[in-house]
Amino acid sequence: MWFRALWVVALLAGLALQAVPAAEDSASGADPPPRATVLTVDGPIGPASAGYIRDGIDEAAENGASIVVLRLNTPGGLSTSMRSIIDKILAAPIPVATYVAPRGARAASAGTYILYASHVAAMAPGTTLGAATPVQMGGGSSPMPGGGGGENPGGGNGEDPAKEDGQQGEEGEQTDETAPSDGDAKRAKAVNDAVAYIRALADLRGRNADWGEKAVREAATLTSDKAVEQNVADLLATDVADLLAKIDGRTIEVGKQDVTLATKDAQVTEKPMDWRDKLLATITDPNVAFIFMMVGVYGLIFELSNPGAIVPGVLGVICLLIGLYALNVLPVSYAGLALILVGIAFMVGEAFAPSFGALGLGGIAAFALGATMLFETDSPYFELSYWTVAGVTATTGLILVLLIGYLARAQTRPLATGRETIVGTLARVDEWSAGHGRVVISGEYWNARGPADLEAGQQVRVTAAEGLTLTVEPAPPTQQPGEAPWQPTS
Repeated sequence: MWFRALWVVALLAGLALQAVPAAEDSASGADPPPRATVLTVDGPIGPASAGYIRDGIDEAAENGASIVVLRLNTPGGLSTSMRSIIDKILAAPIPVATYVAPRGARAASAGTYILYASHVAAMAPGTTLGAATPVQMGGGSSPMPGGGGGENPGGGNGEDPAKEDGQQGEEGEQTDETAPSDGDAKRAKAVNDAVAYIRALADLRGRNADWGEKAVREAATLTSDKAVEQNVADLLATDVADLLAKIDGRTIEVGKQDVTLATKDAQVTEKPMDWRDKLLATITDPNVAFIFMMVGVYGLIFELSNPGAIVPGVLGVICLLIGLYALNVLPVSYAGLALILVGIAFMVGEAFAPSFGALGLGGIAAFALGATMLFETDSPYFELSYWTVAGVTATTGLILVLLIGYLARAQTRPLATGRETIVGTLARVDEWSAGHGRVVISGEYWNARGPADLEAGQQVRVTAAEGLTLTVEPAPPTQQPGEAPWQPTS
């Protein structure tokens, strides 16, 4: 009985000791320190970086982070990926601070839009932003819509509507000369859309909308200190810790609620790209994706021309699937893809149905043209390198030449079956009598006739074949069994 009572007392004492620290914490009112998640993007904005940022924001919110710091250094990137990132920032349940760093970094083109969209815009000393003009595809340059980037309250392309409509009757010829081409109209449409987008982001975050428009129309840029002076960026910070200390206590709008940041002495967690993000970043490089796709096509062609090889087929299927996956997440021109497929079909047709080079040359031309227009993007960082196009086209042409040569040799090669191929080969006399007997060729027995003095086991050479009977003669001493038939040189 006394043992049971002693056990109960010990249990209660243990529980009391465990409750003391909790009671002290409750009495002191201590809260857990705030946490900040740092994401780092160093390179072009593409599908991989967009997925990395979206997943990073979701993970930070699930882990109870107070803020996400996006450390950014980018020359620009794909418009679709940029808008995907901005949509995620605007819908994020926690604040997102974009920090252009380290020293010497830039937030150019797509990076400028992301900076404008963030709850906090910070820059390290010695960094820059701007040059947010949509890149004109197809080469060449044209004047910026809006007359060089001045204010355009109407949001148009900067031209006087009266000049477009009211002067058509009196100055018809002049109107025809100054009418915008399709390329200029498309450019004006892209620029005006970008202007409206960056102004909307600036109004949402209370930043300098006029300079944002200037960055789009004139490709203007700013240094970090000038960006703070002109209300493009919120503050300068030497590092992440300095940034978190400076924004502590600031009130910002997250969703529809005002949130006061408590970021001083926050626990900082770095979240680098994992292997999946790095793999996606590698295979979504247009040059890598194109090479994967072509290796897959070559592998399938070799497998179909040599059934049962297995290795080319397996490698081809894997590479082709990787290439097609990359094409699925990149902006692809279906016209360019169709030209590539037509070019390959023409080159294969030239190999199996020779047309004196017409199909082959046409296929190479279609292939090269399709490769140059395969990706529809406004970012020079997601275009095919001309060296890649030239190298793959030359490789494809070389494979075509080798295949044609192989087929040509196959067509001129002597028949490998039939009695005609036996003439000139060696045989061994199995039995012989009075000019007739039986000989053995490659394990096959044939009736034969020839000189009467032949003996069993003697080597003979076939000189003619009539039906199932061969005509033989003694073989030269230098000829060995299994040698190819002798052919005259003239």
